[in-house]
Amino acid sequence: MEQQKTIFSGAQPTGSLTLGNYIGAIQNWKALEKDYQCLYSIVDLHSLTVRQNPDEFRKICTSFLIQYLASGLDPQKNIIFFQSHVPQHAELSWILNCYTYMGELNRMTQFKEKSQRHKDNINSGLYTYPVLQAADILLYQTDVVPVGEDQKQHLELSRDIALRFNQVYGDTFKVPEHHIPKVGARIMSLQEPDKKMSKSDENVNGTIFLMDSEGVILKKIKRSVTDSVNVVAYSDDQPGIKNLITIYSAVANISIEEVVARYEGKGYGAFKKDLAEVVIEALRPFKQRYDEYANNMDFVESIYKRGAERAAEIAENTMKDVRDKVGLLSK
Repeated sequence: MEQQKTIFSGAQPTGSLTLGNYIGAIQNWKALEKDYQCLYSIVDLHSLTVRQNPDEFRKICTSFLIQYLASGLDPQKNIIFFQSHVPQHAELSWILNCYTYMGELNRMTQFKEKSQRHKDNINSGLYTYPVLQAADILLYQTDVVPVGEDQKQHLELSRDIALRFNQVYGDTFKVPEHHIPKVGARIMSLQEPDKKMSKSDENVNGTIFLMDSEGVILKKIKRSVTDSVNVVAYSDDQPGIKNLITIYSAVANISIEEVVARYEGKGYGAFKKDLAEVVIEALRPFKQRYDEYANNMDFVESIYKRGAERAAEIAENTMKDVRDKVGLLSK
């Protein structure tokens, strides 16, 4: 029997997942868990490149994990854990630093962009961030990594590091491939429909967060950028309304054509009002599950502790091999 392939996905904990995450990524997880061993890590160590308020950060991390569970991630079928709970991430990161060249890190566009945004705190962690990301991936002998365009350069570096290490010491790491989900909908910003909806967007009105209140969702959709045509049509010439139709289709689970037909002869005002109701209704089960988990923290804690144990077992198998190959004495 062919061994099940492994997917690793790491996300930094932020205040909330977005509607774009929910439609574009999370809904695929159910399909992935049938075919892959899936590891979902909340990469809290990566978040330390920016100064965090400790108490707030702990709350954010916990909330983010609960959002994963409320979105439908099954902790029995998937390994869900905090990166900092598996110390092999940091250990492998240091070793891989010694097989990564300064020139490679100098080329990382994200370091340049983040250095511009955080000029008062350009730390070495921000610089070596891609090496820790490589360790995250290579530690689990990952076959495929679902990453967006902004992270493809980091994945390429992970591949280069794996190949270099394997060339020196023989077959040690799997060389991961980029995973492109089979999906559907690509959700764009409500304010800049040529850009993907993102949790790091500086304009919060462009993004619907899963934790947004009903009033905030209604307000954001009403304020969403459209055009002066006032015809509900799925056209590249009308990117704003096209994006809203995509959202409607995805959350109501009806075809694009059906959405357009339903609003023939109606203006944007009626469409936006109905869309807000559809989105609010679609997120209701998520919010109910979120509250249930948040009120059962012992259960949540048991999930992430068990997840870390399962992740550490896999990670330690890799680390034993790595330590042996670089010449570190066993304990």
